[in-house]
Amino acid sequence: MQVVLSLACLAAFGVYGERPMDQVLDYPGIKNVTLEMSLKPFKSLEEAYVRETCEELFRQWWPLTRHAEGVSVLLWTADGSEILAYKGDLTEQMEWAKYIGGANSKVEVGSGPEHLSLHQRAFLYMEQPPKITYADLKHIVAVLKSVGVQVTGKPVRVGATFDPGPEFANSPFKYERHPEICLGDTMGKGTMVCSYSVLKEDQERYAGFPEGIPEGTPFGTFFGKQCQHFLQDLSFDYLWLSNGFGFGLETWGCTGAVFDGERFDTAGLPAVREKILDFWRLFRRECPEFLIETRGTNLSTGMDLASDGVPLREIYQGGFNMAPPPNSPWAALDGNFGLELVGYMSHIAEIPGEDYPFRYYTHDPWWLNSPWLDRYGREPHDIYLPMSVARIDSTGTMQVPSSILFLTVDNSFGEMPVEVPNEVIPHILRGRADSPDQPGPVVWIYPFEEYHEMTFSANPRVQEVLFGDWFMCRAVNTGFPVNTVVSTRNFLTSRTTQPGLYAESILVSIVPDGGTALEEGLLDTVRKGGHVILYGPLDHAGEGMRELLGVRLAEPLEGEFTLALAKNPDRLETGNWPMKIQHRSLTGGGPLRAVQHASDTEVLASVSRDGQSRVVGVSRVVPEWNGGGLVWVRGVNANYYRNGARLLPVDDPRAWFQGELLMRYALQSFGYDFSVRKKLPEQPNPLVCVARKHNGFFLSGYSPDATVTEQFRFPQGAPLLIGYETWLDEGRASYVMPRAWHRECRVFIDGQQEGLLSCREAHSGHYGVRRRLQVNGLDNATLRFYPDTSCDAGNVRIAINSSYPYHVGKIELKEGDPKYGRHFVVENVTGNVNIAW
Repeated sequence: MQVVLSLACLAAFGVYGERPMDQVLDYPGIKNVTLEMSLKPFKSLEEAYVRETCEELFRQWWPLTRHAEGVSVLLWTADGSEILAYKGDLTEQMEWAKYIGGANSKVEVGSGPEHLSLHQRAFLYMEQPPKITYADLKHIVAVLKSVGVQVTGKPVRVGATFDPGPEFANSPFKYERHPEICLGDTMGKGTMVCSYSVLKEDQERYAGFPEGIPEGTPFGTFFGKQCQHFLQDLSFDYLWLSNGFGFGLETWGCTGAVFDGERFDTAGLPAVREKILDFWRLFRRECPEFLIETRGTNLSTGMDLASDGVPLREIYQGGFNMAPPPNSPWAALDGNFGLELVGYMSHIAEIPGEDYPFRYYTHDPWWLNSPWLDRYGREPHDIYLPMSVARIDSTGTMQVPSSILFLTVDNSFGEMPVEVPNEVIPHILRGRADSPDQPGPVVWIYPFEEYHEMTFSANPRVQEVLFGDWFMCRAVNTGFPVNTVVSTRNFLTSRTTQPGLYAESILVSIVPDGGTALEEGLLDTVRKGGHVILYGPLDHAGEGMRELLGVRLAEPLEGEFTLALAKNPDRLETGNWPMKIQHRSLTGGGPLRAVQHASDTEVLASVSRDGQSRVVGVSRVVPEWNGGGLVWVRGVNANYYRNGARLLPVDDPRAWFQGELLMRYALQSFGYDFSVRKKLPEQPNPLVCVARKHNGFFLSGYSPDATVTEQFRFPQGAPLLIGYETWLDEGRASYVMPRAWHRECRVFIDGQQEGLLSCREAHSGHYGVRRRLQVNGLDNATLRFYPDTSCDAGNVRIAINSSYPYHVGKIELKEGDPKYGRHFVVENVTGNVNIAW
């Protein structure tokens, strides 16, 4: 009776179809919401229990799924071994992920000394977990679909998973019968299945090989046949490839088939590329129709090319009916949000179709942690930061994720705590409502095509590829605000189809090779008044580019140097910044070679040693560029290789200057100031993203150290974040931010240098007024207001030093300088300003 009443109540409030009423916020283009789950919530296989579990699942997430076109459930049944071992017999009992901890540990489940970690010894998640057959799994899939449609009123699909590692379920197939397929050492020697491995003979019966596996069968062939039978027989709709499977050998680390930490094996690149592509071809030959969704690696396109020779371009263009990877969940574990954002942008700069996903880590059903509750501490930074990311397609259209995925809805004990969707969904919807519809202040032109050519050409430049993405990762981690990405190809077409698309943005690109279309496109942008920051070595730049920058190449240098800065916008309250810096050719894209050539080139940064110096940052502006400017940052990478480390560690910031900071400092050349004030150089810098939506600025941030003060200034003035107070400090807005924050800005203040200011949301109070802002603390200032383009700008009303009902102090609207975008300006104002629309 309780279930019936619950469903009836949901139906009354529109579960089966929305009421015809207005929705104030727009949540654009959510085609799909994926609820990932293990089988642990099905603690009983009785029909009523299974149905009630499914009903609770869909009820919990309905406040989000109501806004989607469809719903998916991705089942983490085991680790994919249920596919590998499938014989075609639905009555057969199967192994499933009923453990907490590493299921393939050498220590018996639930035994051993107490001090052993979960990686050394696993436990059953409950006493006497149910025994599950393939027929039971098929029934669960069927109930999920039928109940999902009943509760949500949406089409529901169910996906199966394959993981290459040893974590989730006991796998005799991987580690006893066929250890030869485990070529990856990510979690220990021989722990990860490699997609291009080859199977030894096996006389066991399998669904795709009823007579056994012949000697030398490619894993792609075997896996494809098994998937075809398994997915079809159990009524699954798609397949998820987990933890980098299909994308190389070592998908979690900085080394692999190409880079061993000390050298690059470029001779082996063509063979590695073909092995990876052969897996996809062989798999699709046997399993041609089912959609493949992918987790991807923990790294970026460039990192994977340089370490493992992963031909993402060819995989995307191969017609394999696949979706690109979402953002990696690993930042929840290691705090490397720069790597998450850079990896995400590098994977979506080009995509194989028209859609790409966003994924959020709510629970972990295996390792006794629930990131929303513990690792994130209920802070939504890993929602707002990646949800500020968007790609630009060839027409200049902004594209945001069309699918939203949750890993997972259940915790390690098979519980589905309702507090998690209750707390997470509002942030997801807010992030979606504020998702970008125009390029941000900084646009990264990702060299997707160039990096593949530099890797697989006759004369590889893999060193530069490795350097580029690691450098940008560290730049983001030190506060460089980039969250809009466009591939080189799409940049060149979009700037033609929409000439003013990048007028309010700084374009960031690798140094283009001389004589390329990218070089001409960037130089044309500068000549027409645009702003460009280049990064990387100049060895392959055109002579004309070096002339424009005012530098020439000299003998190569590397090692330890003393750094000189034209200006350091960051402030250290005690002591001094370290001014020693290290440059390593191996991880730094080659040696340092540039010296100043033109006297009117502004040197932003240089390094010196024993009477020799090299410039590592310059800025150039000439009158003929109509306000345009060109900046180059060489890139001194603080990363280095340490044996056994999955990621490249960084130099100690107490002793060494972090060279990636120069990217953030370079923004000063174009009127942007994203600076910090802190007590110690080793305090981590905050991350900031700036998304543009309906002509507003939506700033999102993560403060790994919440005692660090952040200061902002844009070319149009100091941003006043709605709902916050700020002290102006030499014209910069100063804020001490919480761990995670997300705020809208539509007001900028110029001319005023000091003072306490605020911008607060006020009530409407008038028929026809949708929103109202109150700005206080102005002292002979210039105020710039950016109207909401989703409303009628003609309805904007501005009053100075007025109070309710705001009849006095009204002023005539005046449009501001278009170089700052669409806005209204109020000049020489003291006191308060009320803005309504």
